[in-house]
Amino acid sequence: MKRIPLSVLLTFNGGYVDTAGFLALQGLFPAHVTGNFVTLGATLVMGSSGALPKLLALPVFCSVILITRIVGLMLHRAGRPVLKCLLATKVILLIAAAIFSVIHGPFSSASSVANLVMGMTLVSAMAVQNALHRVHLAKSPPSTLMTGTTTQIMLDLAEILAGEKGEGAYQALTRVKRMILAVAAFALGCGIAALAIVEVPLWVFVIPAVLSVFSFVARVETPEGD
Repeated sequence: MKRIPLSVLLTFNGGYVDTAGFLALQGLFPAHVTGNFVTLGATLVMGSSGALPKLLALPVFCSVILITRIVGLMLHRAGRPVLKCLLATKVILLIAAAIFSVIHGPFSSASSVANLVMGMTLVSAMAVQNALHRVHLAKSPPSTLMTGTTTQIMLDLAEILAGEKGEGAYQALTRVKRMILAVAAFALGCGIAALAIVEVPLWVFVIPAVLSVFSFVARVETPEGD
């Protein structure tokens, strides 16, 4: 049986967690820093609640990435399996978020302590995912941001449609295939998260936690940094 690529699994989870976080945590994007800037501005202008989680998301995200990279370098020097250790950290954070959400959810108030704890736990998990993807799966499309991926798809399609020949055209076609799969996985994650919010709101964050466990048996196509 062919194993699913790790990058695809991470991308599905990225879309799922970002959508579930936005819908369940009053507009917080756990993985989308730019989105939090936009919603923070809207929150401040409209005078609605929920500014604190969006304000804290960036420093928490940056701090976790910094710590993740330092720990990764230390593990590398010690001869430890860096990618598996970082994946384990992300899995633990997602499991903690799932347990917390079942006990304290649903999160109806954007200003509650429970909402803040849940949000920062998810932000931390997605920060670890972004860091490990950037270092260890750098040749794979990003797992939490589709703007650049979509742009590259259109650029490569333009080369193909323009009839470009040679190695460049072959590489463009190869990239398109991989990136379309990434966009599809992200979109599927978004759609299933939205459905889960409606059908099983109390258990919505259990799904990415369970799926993340399969990261350890997924196929790593382009391992780097270990």
